[in-house]
Amino acid sequence: MAEPLKVMYDGLFLERFAGLVKTAWPPFKEAAFVERVRDDSWEQLELKARARKITIALGAELPEAYEDALGVLYQIDEQCRGLPYIFFPDFVEVFGMTPQRWQLSMAALERFTERSTSEFAIRAFILTDPERMAAHMLAWTSHPNEHVRRLASEGIRPRLPWAQALPMFKRDPAPIIPILEQLKADPSLYVRKSVANNLNDIAKDHPELVIQLARAWHGKDAHTDWIIRHGCRTLIKQAHPQIMALFGYSEHEDDPEGGSALVAVAELEVQPSTVPIGGEAELQYVVKLREGEPAKLRIEYGIDFVKSSGKTAIKRFLLSDREYAGGAVAKGTRAHRFADLTTRKHYSGLHRMSLWVNGREVAAAELLVTEADPT
Repeated sequence: MAEPLKVMYDGLFLERFAGLVKTAWPPFKEAAFVERVRDDSWEQLELKARARKITIALGAELPEAYEDALGVLYQIDEQCRGLPYIFFPDFVEVFGMTPQRWQLSMAALERFTERSTSEFAIRAFILTDPERMAAHMLAWTSHPNEHVRRLASEGIRPRLPWAQALPMFKRDPAPIIPILEQLKADPSLYVRKSVANNLNDIAKDHPELVIQLARAWHGKDAHTDWIIRHGCRTLIKQAHPQIMALFGYSEHEDDPEGGSALVAVAELEVQPSTVPIGGEAELQYVVKLREGEPAKLRIEYGIDFVKSSGKTAIKRFLLSDREYAGGAVAKGTRAHRFADLTTRKHYSGLHRMSLWVNGREVAAAELLVTEADPT
């Protein structure tokens, strides 16, 4: 198992960083800094809490004047790149939130994001003054550096993982849209991925707005088409009719005898029929398209996972997403492991397995998940 990210802040990292700071500002007390960071609470702290601990220790040992402290960090930030140095922008969040320091702080976040990322620190400023920050981030969309342009989108995402939520933009994402409009054909894939993720965030609360944007943007630029396809992934999983039609997925036309006239045959088998938590089941599936014209199919399998309450919640997993000739057969096997993850804990009970085509269930089977074998 991979080590957690927080272990990157080990003693060697802190000592080397302290030495680097001292080269820029000789009065810096290296031993005192490291001691402040690695106090009795250190081992229990997760990644972002450890970064904040470093921030607070820096604030105690750097020059008292905010501008002077930034000046020290500016002398070494070129050598401090990547995720470990998120405490540079975090320093701005902790010590630069006063109105008098706003301009200095914006310049610092713009600079630091080029080497690490300011996407977490910027959100405290957005929560304090969303209108001013939305205007400032709109200006960043014209920045020559892709990291700053990405910050304009990533920092204002309503549902950014690991970050404070932005409830005002969950309720009304209108201030975000001009930013996405400016970046919807950005030459950088790094930026386009952020725009797509921002759209996907918005789709969870305002699907009709995203559908409207997707229709307006579609077919005008290859970069934009990629963004809306990726940004509409939640709506595609939900098989929203307008989005499925926009991306060319064939519709289910009900036949007179019930079922779907799109799929002639659909079968799903699960082996073995019982697996322990931590074990693996193999799904064997067959989907035969109706005769005639080719059709674009999104084939998925679903699992109704048993929750701690005994209730179930379905999650779907992609098997295939492409065009098939009329009468073609799509078949295969997929192993699914019922091992606990950081994002999902498994519970014993009867799990319903299902096969889906273009958002409609076409076959099902059952699997009994039991407690893990103690041996």
